[in-house]
Amino acid sequence: MVPELVMCFDRSLSYIRELVAELTDEEMVLQPPGVPNHGAWTIGHITYSCEQIARELGVEPWLPGDWEQQFGYGSTPSLIAKRYSGKSAGLAALEDAGRRLRAALVGIDESTWKRPLPDEQVREILPTMADALIQIMAAHTAFHAGQLAAWRRAIGRPPVGVFI
Repeated sequence: MVPELVMCFDRSLSYIRELVAELTDEEMVLQPPGVPNHGAWTIGHITYSCEQIARELGVEPWLPGDWEQQFGYGSTPSLIAKRYSGKSAGLAALEDAGRRLRAALVGIDESTWKRPLPDEQVREILPTMADALIQIMAAHTAFHAGQLAAWRRAIGRPPVGVFI
């Protein structure tokens, strides 16, 4: 199951990179009416989500302490570009998070998949590590990639590629 999950995750990350490839740092924080999250926030949020699920696998946190407030569940995107580290740095942080998460998945056994999720608050929704890994790496990442595609069109950019 790990290779398939990683392949799905990697397709979403590749699509995200493609969606923002030619955008400027200033465009990354454009917030058209009716579109909930801009590009800079979306990339930071996915990065933060990767850290959170990696922590459930025993990986030490690596992101700065303010990432939860800036990118965690319930946070609000800022329209001020300098509040973000820039597109290149954001994509580098996302790539690093993906590497760390993939490394944490190497060698996990069947018992890890079946283990109850350590985060008791989230466990009610995602009872096992398998539920949480699939949700974050596949569903959550793809959901935000889709949001990013809609956001891109809303800021006046043409669609890119095809996400399958």
